[in-house]
Amino acid sequence: MRIDAHQHFWKYNPVRDSWINSEMGVLRRDFLPGDLEPLLHENKIDACVAIQADQSEDESHFLLDLASQNDFIKGVVGWVDLSAGNIEERLAYWSTYDKLKGFRHIIQAELEDDFILNKDFCRGISRLGRFGFTYDILVFPKHLPFVLKFLSQFPDQPFVIDHIAKPNIREGGIIQWREQLRQVALFPNVYCKLSGMVTEADLHNWATEDFKPYIDAAIESFGIDRVMFGSDWPVCLLGAGYDQCRGILEENTRDLSMSEKDKLWGGNAMKFYRLAV
Repeated sequence: MRIDAHQHFWKYNPVRDSWINSEMGVLRRDFLPGDLEPLLHENKIDACVAIQADQSEDESHFLLDLASQNDFIKGVVGWVDLSAGNIEERLAYWSTYDKLKGFRHIIQAELEDDFILNKDFCRGISRLGRFGFTYDILVFPKHLPFVLKFLSQFPDQPFVIDHIAKPNIREGGIIQWREQLRQVALFPNVYCKLSGMVTEADLHNWATEDFKPYIDAAIESFGIDRVMFGSDWPVCLLGAGYDQCRGILEENTRDLSMSEKDKLWGGNAMKFYRLAV
């Protein structure tokens, strides 16, 4: 199967979704499964994983409800307060939902660059494994030194780096990011999503070849067994259509073998998130 391992749904709420600023007008509307399904078909993508965009348990319920009504949504990465005193109780509750595969927190928006090392947060992370949950790491390059310290505490927890850690493609920032990503990839329990790249480039003047050094660096660092495609739809619409995001990755990985492409475009996502066919 070909899997989109990273996309979002929402019913637009200007108060809740205040991160969608005036420069992001294209995102100021509802994005629901009926909008995505034809795009998946057009791009020969069989299924997807829906990722949280709001920091609430209501968001997890919202995405699971959509998944229950749409079989092509094979998994959900929701939100739970990992710092909560009753985290084990909440994880036990969420473990009753088969399509709830893991959790994410929007670390990139936290005021403290070292938020990921917070004691209570890490206590919550330490409880994920017993329930079989994954964790998506959403950070900027400036956070990677703290991510390295974080990862050293959890050698058996499945992690995935979202959006190749958002390098500054717009300005060609690569050297320090690439070295830090290589260090992250030394942890064998960590995967990487080749997603969210277009929003880190020049939104209106990017070229397909702009992304090749970053895609190559991620694949070289993690190996073909730990990378996966994600569209980041609809956020990608700030700079590219769904077909363009797919095309960026296809064009820049056309030299891979068929078996390698099968892993990149679905096999690795199915393994990491334990998706049912």
